[in-house]
Parts: sequence; structure tokens; C-alpha cells
Amino acid sequence: MGDKSWADVGFRTTSGPVRGRRQAHGVVAVLGVPYAAAPFGPGRFREPRPVDGWTAPRDCTSFGPIAPQSAELPGAPVWRPGDEDVLTLNVWVPRRAGGPLPVLFWIHGGAYTFGSSAQPDFDGGALARAGTVVVSCNYRVGFEGFGHVPGFPGNRGLLDQTAALRWVRENIAAFGGDPGNVTVAGHSAGAGSVVCLMAMERARGLFRRAIAHSVPHAFFSVEVAAAVTARIAAEAGVDPTGEGLLSAAPQDLVAAAGRVAGQCADHPVTALQAYDPVVFQPVVDGDVLPLDPLSALAAGTSRDVDLLVCHTLEEYWFLHEVAGVRGVASERELAEFAEALRVPARLLDGYRELMPGAAVLDRYLALFGDARYGEYARRLAEQHARAGGRAHLSRFARRRVTPGGEARPWHTADIPFAFGNLDADGAAFLIGGVPDEQDRALSRRMLGAWTGFAARGDPGWAPVTADAAPVRVWAVPEDHLADDATCEVRALWRGVPFDLLRR
Repeated sequence: MGDKSWADVGFRTTSGPVRGRRQAHGVVAVLGVPYAAAPFGPGRFREPRPVDGWTAPRDCTSFGPIAPQSAELPGAPVWRPGDEDVLTLNVWVPRRAGGPLPVLFWIHGGAYTFGSSAQPDFDGGALARAGTVVVSCNYRVGFEGFGHVPGFPGNRGLLDQTAALRWVRENIAAFGGDPGNVTVAGHSAGAGSVVCLMAMERARGLFRRAIAHSVPHAFFSVEVAAAVTARIAAEAGVDPTGEGLLSAAPQDLVAAAGRVAGQCADHPVTALQAYDPVVFQPVVDGDVLPLDPLSALAAGTSRDVDLLVCHTLEEYWFLHEVAGVRGVASERELAEFAEALRVPARLLDGYRELMPGAAVLDRYLALFGDARYGEYARRLAEQHARAGGRAHLSRFARRRVTPGGEARPWHTADIPFAFGNLDADGAAFLIGGVPDEQDRALSRRMLGAWTGFAARGDPGWAPVTADAAPVRVWAVPEDHLADDATCEVRALWRGVPFDLLRR
């Protein structure tokens, strides 16, 4: 594992030597390693380019700069104009003897618009101590990563992730990892990236398994992406051409995209943007992303990749809590939402029967959560299994009543449990306060499922088959297995198509 003369904190990469720092329990963290050149100047809006090498040991004891964005997240760095070396990755290495270890490659979420690998709940120390080499990466988000730019490649954020996976293939053995046993994992937009990578020819062979938590049913056609670019260019005061967009500073496009998102309630590009104002999504362009992931998995594109899918029971309650989604308060508004979602009216009757006495807002959030996350996750797993792949399904249902109210099983609440980071900065808001021993036991079980899946393709329960859809329901005090093939929510959605590109 690297040059022994460096006393376990130094490693050699194909670009040059790097030096990390020791963490607790024998883990070494190597942070901010460049995997590609700065994507600005002549490299702006282009595919990632090789990074220039170095000869002296490079200090890699702190996270690298994050991609252009306006977000300020708890415990994480912020982007400043002038920060350009944003394509870096991080490696957590356990001190273990024996053969090469499985690799878990993490992709952060953030609506394809914000976020970074430096968020405290993504620290890879606990997963490394459990016997994996953990890698996480920064990639271009927002307009730099996913904006449509005429004459330039689309889905640049996905291309960055692919470049980081190539770095893993070429370098991870020096850190004690097995380049032939890589699991790519992500949450929310990171999970959406995971299933896109499964559909991409350019990522073929770079990973063996995939974990997707709260994977969103969210993609644009080229036409919709171009319409979004036209809005953003107008707000930035430039032409919606390659030359015009190159003339706009990154911070100007960040600000313009934020204003366009703020206008979506009244002037959406697509009907659903009036309810969830996300202006960047992967683009099914026939090139970088040839097909939407559900179609690609159904066609058997990645049948050789094992898949573990998870969603939370009440995804959209979190997004409503943080004002990330429009509210619905009346039956008329709920019917208008169903029309925008392009689902049959019978679904409204079905949710009313399944949730007797529930407020309109709760039924709306449940329907939206199933459409965007829950039902999509189940279909991904089922289609992958039907095409000959191996797929496992799980659901996060842990809830707790606190003095301040109920801690729901909502979007993002599962991630501190799976990472073993219940005490991280910001985790208390996600999980509803200070964790108790039942929470810590659940975290150990979820972390064990991830590491078991990464090592052997076995998270601890049976895979989805043509006849059954067993789902591990994560809960306190105990988990249980259910069969999604027979549940009432599945019956409601049976026969409802997922028309991805028209939404």
C-alpha cells in the first residue's frame, strides 16, 4: 500500500506522489487529489482533460475547492469566484493486511446544482474501518456541469465522474483497493448519476456494482435543456450560443440559474418545474447518455452490474420542509398537479383510500414522492432483474417522536446511517436530534449491508426476481422484510407509464 518509507501516509499515483493524514482508528485520509485538469479557460464546457503531473509529494490533507454554486452547507466549504481546480477526489484507506479491498466510490447529491464531497456526513472513515477503500469526488454541477451549451458536450458532470472512475481503475491498487471490485454509490442526484453511469457506454467496465439511494426520476430531453439554457442566458445577458455562454463568468451563470429557478412557480419550462423548480438534470442526448436509465436497464445494458436500490418512505416531506417544493392545499390544486405529472386521476382516489383522513398536502407529498423516487426505484430494480441482472431493494422507514415533533423517514435521513456518521455536523436535523442506541444499531446494520454488497454483492437479503420483490425495510427497533410485488401502493401504480422526457 504505497511506499513504506512514507510510514502509511504516502502513496504514489500515476500523476505523482501524494501525502494524506491519519484519522482515528488507523484510517488514512488522502484529500483533494486532482483527477483531471481545471475545467476552465480552454477546458471550460469541455470533457475533462488529464491533469499535469508533479514530482514532489503533494500535500493532500484537506478537501479541494468545490464546483461553482451558491449553496452554503453545514460544515462544508463554499465556492468562491476564482476557485478552479474543482475536479478532485478523496480516498479513505484502512490499515489492513491481506489482499486488495473492495472499493466504494461515492457521488454526492444536490439537485445536480450544488453539494460537494466535503460534506461532513460523507466522511468515509467508518466505511473504511469496516473493510473498504472509500473514494468520493467533486464534479461540475449547475450550468458548468449540466447546462446545454451548443457545440460542446452535454452531461459534463457525468463525464467528470467517469474520469474519476478511470482514475480509480488506474490508481486504487496503490491504496490497497481492488480495481476489479468497485461499487459506485450515490444519493439523490448522486444516485441519478449512478444509474446514468449504468446506461453510459463510456463508463462500461469501470465498476462492478451500484448503490442508488433516493434515485430521482428526473431527466431532460435536448429540447427542454436548450429551453432552460435560453432562459438562463437571457437572465445573464448573453446569447444562448457557445460563444455567448463562454463570455459569462461562472458566478453570473450561477446567479442567473438561481433566478430562473425562482421564476419556475409562475413560468416553468416544463409543467413539473412549477412544483419542483430544478433547472438542471441529466440530458438524454443520444451521445453521452444514449437512453434514459430505466429504458437502458430494461434492455439489459448493465445486466453484469449488481444493483442495490433504496428510497425513503416519505421523501418529499423533507423537500417541503426546506421550501424546495411547492405546496398544494386543495383538491383542485392536487388535481392540477396530477395533470402536470401526467398520471391518471384514479391515483388520486387511490391515495385518498390509502391515507384516510390525511391532509391534501400529505397526499400530494406521498404521490410526488412515489412518482419521483419510490415507484421509480422499484421499477429500476424490477427491470434490471427481468433483463438478467441482479437487483436488491430496500426502504428507509425509521421514524421517531421527539419533543419538537416527529422525525420522519424523509429524503437524506438514511445517509448518515449508511455512512456511520450519525454525529456529523448537520446530521441532527436530518435524523431528528441526538441518536440513541437503537439508531446506532440501525446504522451498523445499514453500513454492514453496504460493505457486504460492495465486497460480495450480498447486502443480506434476497434479490428481486420475476415472481417476488423482497424489500428490506430499515426501521427501529428492528428491520423487516416485505414483498413489494403485493403491496397496495404497487397496485395503484400498475400500468402507469413513466414518460420521462415529456415532463
